[in-house]
Amino acid sequence: VKRILAMYVYVQQFHRDMPPTPVFVYGQSLQTATFPGPTIVARYNVPLYVTWENHLPDAHILPWDPTVPTAIPKNGGVPTVVHLHGAAQAPDSDGHALAWFTRDFAENGSTWTKKTYTYPNVQPAAGNIWYHDHALGLTRASLLAGLLAAYIVEWPELEMPFNLPSGEFDLHLVIADRQFNTDGTIYMNSTGVEPKIHPQWQPEYFGEVITVNGKAWPFQAVQRRRYRLRILNASNARYLNIRFSNGLPFTVIASDATYLSRPVTVSNLLLSPAEIFDVIVDFSLVVNPNATDIELLNSAPYPFPTGTPTNDSLDGKVMAFNVSAKWQLNDDINTPTPADNSTTVPEIGVPFAKVTALPPTMKTRYIVLYENMTTNDPNTGKTMNLYINGLRLEDPPTETPISGTTELWHVINLTPDNHPLHLHLAEFQAVQMLQLVDPDMFKTCMLQHNDTVICNLSQHAVGALQPVPEEEKTWKNVVKIPPAYVTSVVVAFRLVHNNMPYPFDATAAPGYVYHCHILDHEDNAMIRPLTLLP
Repeated sequence: VKRILAMYVYVQQFHRDMPPTPVFVYGQSLQTATFPGPTIVARYNVPLYVTWENHLPDAHILPWDPTVPTAIPKNGGVPTVVHLHGAAQAPDSDGHALAWFTRDFAENGSTWTKKTYTYPNVQPAAGNIWYHDHALGLTRASLLAGLLAAYIVEWPELEMPFNLPSGEFDLHLVIADRQFNTDGTIYMNSTGVEPKIHPQWQPEYFGEVITVNGKAWPFQAVQRRRYRLRILNASNARYLNIRFSNGLPFTVIASDATYLSRPVTVSNLLLSPAEIFDVIVDFSLVVNPNATDIELLNSAPYPFPTGTPTNDSLDGKVMAFNVSAKWQLNDDINTPTPADNSTTVPEIGVPFAKVTALPPTMKTRYIVLYENMTTNDPNTGKTMNLYINGLRLEDPPTETPISGTTELWHVINLTPDNHPLHLHLAEFQAVQMLQLVDPDMFKTCMLQHNDTVICNLSQHAVGALQPVPEEEKTWKNVVKIPPAYVTSVVVAFRLVHNNMPYPFDATAAPGYVYHCHILDHEDNAMIRPLTLLP
């Protein structure tokens, strides 16, 4: 299947009381382009060939910072490259940060090789992934401007027996926070947190307006029956802790691209940026028989976990569901025997969700997350940059796994923030979260030596064990790394659902990357190369 998709500048109305907003959008034509971009529905094992075209203007519509490592073309234009997040594809179709190109391919980055990308669609269903811009140093500005969209890989042979809600009862919720100027334009700071070092860059972007599918605080009419909600947090930096105002439960069937072993029912869901939960919500459980509104609320402090609390009338609200009055045409009617109630979730799950579905890990690595401050005083120190293992993207690769193997990564977070770790190509899951004892002493030593042996990690990694949430026990594309913890992650550099190597050369140039998916962190410069070996 061949498609042409392009990036345009367009206007979109986020709310009926707001002026139209200039946005960067994906679409097959300017007239049909939207924010979020079109949802691509692919089929398992059926390759899709997409020619990405750049029709963006000469200059970005948002401020950016030339002092962080950034794609800067010589002759103007907005550099762009598309990454299909959560998919397994060859390096030259992965959207490498230096494979950018400007309008009409006038100029390109050092790793650009081709106009048409090949997506083999070999990773398993539930297939909830997404595509977004990945040009070096511009992800925070270009995703904020609108270059992001959902992508689904359907696998009917696996999914048909699950009897999941489909058609109009299968909804994508792409959630993203934004801040707007009074003229309707998207607000992004033009002054940095420490302008002498980085004139524009700030460590996190937060907006008090929560948008869902390109609308501010929207309403969604629903009937009294089961719905499938594929919830993506596409915010730059904001974590979301969502729940329903009336306590309606979420039955989680998948996280990111993969189904769980079996459904898990929870009352709230914590989503990091770039994280996806695929849930069943049964609106027939709403008690009030009249038409009624229930709200989806957010209570995650920002930055997470110890930042500012949400405001109940702004970023504490996500959207509302208008539940129809009882006894409508498409309601789930309860049959006389409670055991055969049609609202029960069928047995959904896959055996390969468990870590034990793959061979044991071959290698262990230590990955350390640092935040470099202007001073050691927590009251006056400002963030200069964030690094993984004290290194930058342009430093030689240190993570060089053998293609087809699995590894154990101990990810040590020495910053005050929770970070969403994203690896390109690989799928991975947390297996243990161990608290550091006396983390400040360990951090002081690590800032000096950057060596877990010299700094006696084994004497600090002896704190409380935090259980991995049941709804995250499957192969994911993003894992949350809490502060002052060692999070142990099993990383699969092979296909998890059939325990097979990749059907393409994953060792080819330009390789892959891994990074923090708080976009402001990724841009400065919490991103490292990931080079697979044969």
